[in-house]
Order: sequence, then C-alpha cells, then structure tokens
Amino acid sequence: MALVGTDGTIDWCCVPRFDAPSIFASVLDRDRGGFFSLTTDVPAITRQFYFPDTNVLITRFMSDDGIAEVQDFMPVPADRHEAERFQLIRRVRCVRGELPFRAHVAPRFDYGLQPHTLREHEGRAVFESASLSVALNSTAPFELVDGDVLSSFRLKQGEDVVFCLDRAEMGTPPMYGTAEQAEAAFTETVEYWRRWLSASRYRGRWREAVHRSALTLKLMTYAPSGAIVAAPTTSLPERVGGERNWDYRYVWVRDAAFCVYAMLRLGFTEEADQFMEFLSARVRASSPDPEGPLQIMYRVDGSESLSERRLDHLEGYEGSAPVRVGNDAVNQLQLDIYGALVDSIYLYNKWGQPISSGVWEGVTTFVEWVCENWDQADEGVWETRGGRRDFLYSRLMCWVAIERAIRVAHQRGLPADLVRWGRARDAIYYQIMDRFWDADLKAFVQHRDGHVLDASVLMMPLSKFVAPSDPRWLSTLDLLGDKLVSDSLVYRYDPHLSPDGLQGEEGTMSICTFWYVEALSRAGRVDEARLAFEKMITYANHLGLYAEQLGPTGEQLGNFPQAFTHLSLISAAFNIDRALG
Repeated sequence: MALVGTDGTIDWCCVPRFDAPSIFASVLDRDRGGFFSLTTDVPAITRQFYFPDTNVLITRFMSDDGIAEVQDFMPVPADRHEAERFQLIRRVRCVRGELPFRAHVAPRFDYGLQPHTLREHEGRAVFESASLSVALNSTAPFELVDGDVLSSFRLKQGEDVVFCLDRAEMGTPPMYGTAEQAEAAFTETVEYWRRWLSASRYRGRWREAVHRSALTLKLMTYAPSGAIVAAPTTSLPERVGGERNWDYRYVWVRDAAFCVYAMLRLGFTEEADQFMEFLSARVRASSPDPEGPLQIMYRVDGSESLSERRLDHLEGYEGSAPVRVGNDAVNQLQLDIYGALVDSIYLYNKWGQPISSGVWEGVTTFVEWVCENWDQADEGVWETRGGRRDFLYSRLMCWVAIERAIRVAHQRGLPADLVRWGRARDAIYYQIMDRFWDADLKAFVQHRDGHVLDASVLMMPLSKFVAPSDPRWLSTLDLLGDKLVSDSLVYRYDPHLSPDGLQGEEGTMSICTFWYVEALSRAGRVDEARLAFEKMITYANHLGLYAEQLGPTGEQLGNFPQAFTHLSLISAAFNIDRALG
C-alpha cells in the first residue's frame, strides 16, 4: 500500500510488503524519509477521489491553464503468491487546456538508513541499495541528479505520461513500460476491484461508506499468507507531539479476527478462507507456553520476531517522536484475543464453510487454555503499559471463546469437554456480574473491584453476553454517554483515572464510537444511533478513510487507515439498517 498526499506526493510506501522497511517515508520526516512527488508547476486547486468502486486513486489539478489528473494504482497479480513483485503505476493525463508538470523521485531505503546508488540501464532509472533495488520506467524524459530522478514535461489536452516503479532485482523486464501497457493495466485493475466488490451483499443506506471500508480492509490483506494488518503505517501519533506512537503494520489476532467477521457479513468468504489458512499455520507452529498458545500478533508471513526499536534519525510526524518499528506489545498477555478468534471461527463455520478437523483441534487447544487461565490479570485490549490488571473486557472475551466453541460443538457434534467448558463459562459470567459491577456508579467498570469506566464494555451486548435491554446494561450505557461521550465521539477511558503508563492525552477512539452506535441501536434508541452514525460519517477524510482516533477539532490521529475503525463501521451500518427495517 502507498499513501498519496492531496498534493500528489507519495509520502509513505514500504517494499515489498507492509512490514518491510520504507522507501518513501516523508510523512515521518520531510528531509530524510524519501518521497515521489508528481505535481503541476502552476497554482492549482487539487481534488481527490477513487475511481468508482475501486482502489484506483485520482488526484485532479485544476488551474486557470487547464485540468489534469494523476491516476495511482497497483496492478493486482493473477497469482496471489506473486504479490512481492511490487508495481506502482502513476499516470498523469491532461484533460483540458495545457499544463506543465514535474516529477521528483527520491527513495530513501531502510527508513532512510541505507545509502543507494543510481544508474540508467536500458532506458530505466535503477535505484540500488544493499537490501533492495527498484527501477523507474517513464514515458517522459528524466535526468539523474544527486541520487534522485527529476522530470519536467508539458501536457496538452489528451496527452499523458506514465511512470512505473517496480522491483529491479526480480529478474523480469518491466511489464508496464509503455502508454498502451499502462492503459491495459488500468483497465484490468479497475475490472479486478469492481468484480471483487460485486460480491458484496450489503444493500443498505450507507452503501458508499460500507463499500469504501470493505475496499480498504481488502487493501490491508497480505495476499501470499492471508494475513490482515491492523494498519499499513507506523508511528502516526495518537497525539501530535506526544509519545503514543506505535507500529501497526502487523497481524493482530484480534483485529484480523474482527476483519473476518466484517468480511463475512458482506459476503466475502475468500478472505476468510485465506485467514483460516494463516491461522491453521500458526496453530501448527505453536508450542506450549504459559502465556498462551498464540502470540497476540505476527508478521505478515507468520514469523514471530517483532522486537521494538526507535528510529531516532527521523523527526516523526509533525515532530512527534519517537518513530518506532516493531512492537514490544507482542510480549504482552491479552486474553481477549481468543474470544475474537473463536467468534470469527464460529461465524466462518456458520456463514462460510464447515471448519476442518485441524481448525477444531486449534479451537479446543485455545478453549482448554482459556478454561485454565481466564482468571488472571493481563494488559488488556488497549495494550496498556502500566502493568497488568483484571480487565472486564478480557474476561468477557474469554466467555465468548468458550460460549462460541460450545455452540460449534453442539451444531457439528464435535468432540469437546462440554461439562468443563460450561463450568468455566458460567464462572466467568458470575464473576463479571458480581465483581465488575459498581453499585455506586450503577455501571460495569473497567477492571475488577474498580471504579473506572471503559468504553470496551460496549461489547457486552454486542457479544450477546448481556441483553441490550437489561436494566444494568442500560444504566451503564447512560453513564458512558455522560462521562466518555463528546458529541457522539467516544473516549476509550480517562487516562487520569486509569493510568496506562504513558504520558499525554489522546483522542476519541473511533471503534468505540461505532460500538456506541451499535449499542444504542440494539437498546432500541435507533434515532440516537442513526444521528451518531451520521455524525461519525462526517469525520471521515475526503476519501471516506479513518485513522484510529479523532482529535479535538476532528483531525485524524494514529495510524492510517485503521482496520479497527472500518470494520466497526461495517458492523454498525448493518445493525442500524436492520433496526430501521
């Protein structure tokens, strides 16, 4: 995936996969990060949109002299195992009048740490570093200047120029070196996305937002393994100038499992199939561990090494240091992942196809471990770095893991220790209802015997743990609305009341906002839910994309785009549509 600024600059791209080092990272450091700019030389207004029902991005430049547009897309290989080839096509076309353009291609390898050489070979510019080489093919003349490629050209109405960037060491010639080849690739890419999206079963009121979210989730899928990343970026801050900067370019078991749920709701079973392949491989590779049979996250190829380090030579987004790669949260205990995972397997068995015996063996392994270990402290869904606690959400999702596994065992007649599982499930239920209920607040709280609210409790009715009309739940919902909601936007918790080991404030959590919408809808407060949902739609950026959080003035905060936000949008839209009829 590449991120393209509104000025036509690619300021983030990692090659050849999500968790590889960047070649363009000017979003994190304008001077050292590297970029690929493509813009007009005259004053112009820019507008962006996606070619309808696709992930092909169009950036339009409108000036007194004419109108032109840059089309950015990545051709989709016919074989998903060829995805590491990497190809990026940028086609600039003049549609009215006449405009001058200039391109500046300035890759910086390994997050700007590796030097590179530049040479011209058979009409291509070849950038070579110790670990990676990329080549640029262009139908416009270019020159090599101090390790960068510069190009200036003028286009009249109907004329276009093509730039194609791909890996130079793959041993194959460029596939899209001419205007005709680029046109064919554009047509094939548009057809691919439209064919893929045509499988969607969603016919509700918010089709544009739901389908954009689906297309975005698909973009965050690593085809060779079936892995789904939490976000394609690292270190975009949760607060500008703060230290809450994390690397999200990995497969969180929780996030990926929720993505499978969203995809299945829409009718996309192939992605669920591929994630089940990824999951089965992790189960086979797992070994006994007191911290659980699974890590909370993996690299996109399934490997486990994610040690965190700081890139102190990069200044960070708008000066928000440190820039981090890797993520030490991989060593945390987060009990909730098993609930998200088993729930997605339950839904896959229901809406996709019957799970295999191998997957069921994995489920029984998870559930047996959960039965033994649910009653312990962990770092929780928010990955706090202030020490372990007995979080309600972790208990809740342990209950979900066991309850959904029992359902599958009954439905399929599969072997399971149902008596033991049932005892553990019931013990979790009684503990939550007794030890996580604050009689003074009249609300369910963040951790056992505590007095702090947490928006993660919104999952209680969504997971069918409690009836959405239960008096205790309605009291909790009202208090959450009073204490954690600001004009329909939801904070996940108050870090002053519940220290999380980090300095500074953060924005509202967008997934919590969509959870709140869904909880209102299920509680029968449909008008409130619809209004909150419509408000939240206005906070998307101009392309319908969301980061992890929203700031005080509606700015996007955190890594971008964020799978958690888009999958919860899909679920909320489905539930409001169902409530409205």
